[in-house]
Amino acid sequence: MPKKSGSASGRNVRIADQIQRDLAELIQREIKNPAMGLVTLQSVSLTPDYAHAKIYFTVLGAEPDAAAAILNEKAGYLHSLLFKRLHIHTVPMLHFHYDGSVERGIEMSRLIDEANATRAKDD
Repeated sequence: MPKKSGSASGRNVRIADQIQRDLAELIQREIKNPAMGLVTLQSVSLTPDYAHAKIYFTVLGAEPDAAAAILNEKAGYLHSLLFKRLHIHTVPMLHFHYDGSVERGIEMSRLIDEANATRAKDD
């Protein structure tokens, strides 16, 4: 994500980073659901008014839809825990979204390797 100039966007990035760090810790410590697997937070995107945060995650050992459902179900609880940690006027509502870019990257790498192997055989 390109960094925007100006102090407001810099503050937005700092708050998003802090939310990501705090949520990663809270999810690991507070949500004990084996159906969720191992969740890794990839990024947090805040609206300019800090009312909403989109949290992008990947998951290992579980279905992405199941993990998203669990995280979105616990969003209110996580919001209340964040409220106690963050010292900002508005703590955003949390919206969790699965980030499939890692899987797409692995698939692209596999396809490139296949193409290179086929090309090497043809040469």
